[in-house]
Amino acid sequence: MRALPGIDARGRWDIPARLNMARQCLDHPADRIAITEVSQDAVTEVTVSQLAARADGLARALALRVDGGARIGVLLGQSAWCAAAHLAIWKIGAISVPLFKLFKHDALASRIADAGVEIVLTDDEGAALLGDLAEAWLADTAGIAGDPVPFADTGPEDPAVLIYTSGTTGTPKGALHGHRVLTGHLPCVAASHDFLGQPGDRLWTPADWAWIGGLFDVAMPALALGVPVVAARMQKFDPQACRRLIADAGIRNVFFPPTALRMLKSADVHIGGLRSVASGGEPLGAEMLEWGRRAFGLQINEFYGQTECNMVASSCGAAFAAQPGCIGKPVSGHEIAVLDAAGAPAQGEGDVAVRRGSAAMMLGYWQRPEATAEKFRGDWMLTGDRGRWEGEFLRFVGREDDVITSAGYRIGPAEIEDCLLTHPDVATCGVVGKPDPLRTEIVKAYVVLREGAGVRGEALQDWVKERLASYSYPREIEFVDSLPMTVTGKVIRKELKARAARETAV
Repeated sequence: MRALPGIDARGRWDIPARLNMARQCLDHPADRIAITEVSQDAVTEVTVSQLAARADGLARALALRVDGGARIGVLLGQSAWCAAAHLAIWKIGAISVPLFKLFKHDALASRIADAGVEIVLTDDEGAALLGDLAEAWLADTAGIAGDPVPFADTGPEDPAVLIYTSGTTGTPKGALHGHRVLTGHLPCVAASHDFLGQPGDRLWTPADWAWIGGLFDVAMPALALGVPVVAARMQKFDPQACRRLIADAGIRNVFFPPTALRMLKSADVHIGGLRSVASGGEPLGAEMLEWGRRAFGLQINEFYGQTECNMVASSCGAAFAAQPGCIGKPVSGHEIAVLDAAGAPAQGEGDVAVRRGSAAMMLGYWQRPEATAEKFRGDWMLTGDRGRWEGEFLRFVGREDDVITSAGYRIGPAEIEDCLLTHPDVATCGVVGKPDPLRTEIVKAYVVLREGAGVRGEALQDWVKERLASYSYPREIEFVDSLPMTVTGKVIRKELKARAARETAV
């Protein structure tokens, strides 16, 4: 694979002794387009100098109130002000805490209290959501005019951003990252977009910038690489509106979360003119990859990571063909292993782990030393995912807590979900283990059908039997109107497991 940003000629991390992420994002020609804001009313081009001026204004105001190390919330949708808020916080050596506007009161309250946030940079909508949880500063009016603000003299290990996990496997924890985290994302971001930074590249995602997938898979890497990033948050993802936006804004590179891809596939929306499409968060499966080739005229590049250590493996259509069912190969700078219970390389399925030294790896969980220690096994950070090697490719089997044990077989739900999603009547689904006195667990599928579809459960069972191992078909199928989802669009299997357990107890 050709050279990747953040990696030196020997394939090692190229990280200076002093590093500030705000400088990385703003160290470009002043007149270069940094962000293209798209709204219903207008399209606004924000240059590097204009973005820097906004960040400086906020940095001056914040410096009068807080010291380095303070945690400052950012409750803003995709916008230049959202980027400027994070840059201002990093510029003074403080720690930014991304917050979702889709969070309800209790979710905001728990994160603000846990992080010790006193000030939140936001807008009118966000201020209403906050109430009295923290002091709300309207980002577009809070700045103070003056001379440029110097970058704080920070190093790669100095704390910069506190990102809370999505809570798919327990109470959300704050993953604290240092200033090296942006560099840590660059190789995989570049690879997943077929070497991002080509002439004419322009990057966008429908994902909110409060999620690590929006902020560090798209917004900040684009700024660091000098690639214009489009800010156009959709209140509700609409496949046709998405196609129009991509055409009107001249978008060439897109990160689509799997949920968005499923909606595009369901509507059979084809989008031309793209140079790269990346996806991560859940495995896609062969059917989705094949549809992507027809719909976009290119290979969807899957990548892998999590809040604690993101973007560590990827496919790259410009360098090698994807292997269906796998999430790609380890990217330069990240060493990945599949370990058995003793911590040795597994023969077959095991625990996916990343070796210490990855620049994308968290410093630790915020104020949770015991949870941090439990995350590691020697030099390896355990992802909590199960996987196996298929040559150089990594296959995701499922979350460790999601793996189903049935009649002595260990069954990953992802493969069954992928198979069900190939049925033309299935819109989305979630597969879990349901307690069973004979088999320990049985496979149960919760299925949302497409509008107007009328397939029966027996037909879906036969569909899986004909395509997967005979022991892995769903012995129970329940049709539902919707599935529990995180704000990032992942199915919350723990809620489905709890529901299945309650059914057994009745």
